[in-house]
Amino acid sequence: MSDLGHVLVLAGGLSYEREVSLRSGRRVGEVLRGAGVSVETRDTDASLVPWILSERPSAVFVTLHGGAGEDGAIRSVLDLLSVPYVGAGSDACRIAFDKPTAKTVVRSVGVRTPESVTLPKETFHDLGASAVLARIVERLGLPLFVKPSRGGSALGASIVRTAEDLPSAMVGCFAYGDTALIECYIEGVEVAVSVVDLGEGPVALPPVEIVPDDGVYDYAARYTAGRTEFFAPARLSAETAAACAEMAVTAHTALGLRDISRTDLIVGADGLPHFLEVNVAPGMTETSLLPMAAEAAGEDLGSLCRVLLEQAAMRG
Repeated sequence: MSDLGHVLVLAGGLSYEREVSLRSGRRVGEVLRGAGVSVETRDTDASLVPWILSERPSAVFVTLHGGAGEDGAIRSVLDLLSVPYVGAGSDACRIAFDKPTAKTVVRSVGVRTPESVTLPKETFHDLGASAVLARIVERLGLPLFVKPSRGGSALGASIVRTAEDLPSAMVGCFAYGDTALIECYIEGVEVAVSVVDLGEGPVALPPVEIVPDDGVYDYAARYTAGRTEFFAPARLSAETAAACAEMAVTAHTALGLRDISRTDLIVGADGLPHFLEVNVAPGMTETSLLPMAAEAAGEDLGSLCRVLLEQAAMRG
């Protein structure tokens, strides 16, 4: 057995991504046990804090997606309990989880990201939806990509190719959040670049190319086996792959992230990558991108997770 001691994997939560989180938690628990680590997996309910105070795990691996899992809230509680955890601190999570804020931060260090408009639901209604949406199309052009400013798994996200489709896209977006991020949609190759820091600074794993069967990488395409084809490493030129890796590491660093992250990019027809968003608690399911990237890099997922937990434990 590992000398790490007893560790906790947090999975579940109450976000729209609960089921994905439970799958991530199961996978992380399995690979850690395979790496000789003693693991307890728990949900975020009223029994969590008393259990932590009683059992005092050596470190926590957070596999909560969306909501409290990535907005820094649960990590703030872990900080209060003086329990170390894998991943970014609560302050960095709050910045990274809000997509418009993250775009502003990475743009300030020279990272290319699509032009966009952020629109709260109240503004959308109070100023007259049709007038506001007409100005958005006039300013940004078409096609557009609409998504909630917070959250993940493509919930509430959609491509808009005609002005007539924009109102329904906004309604769908507002079903999952109170603020919409409307971006210029860039046709190209979808790529995810995971970044890990195993003690010698952040390093990009091989980029993973995403090819959904119907052209849209939505919730079903992400979590239904066979709905999406993945290439790890991505079918990119060496120059473009290096640019993607550099962009992911730059975003990770600029946002003050730690240990692990995943940056989602789109590579345009000109071969240039564009930053879309960053994930502080990347999915770890059987169809998730970080495990694919780790395998492409020749890394054992269980060993990688164990090292991350060991580093976290040392911070405690």
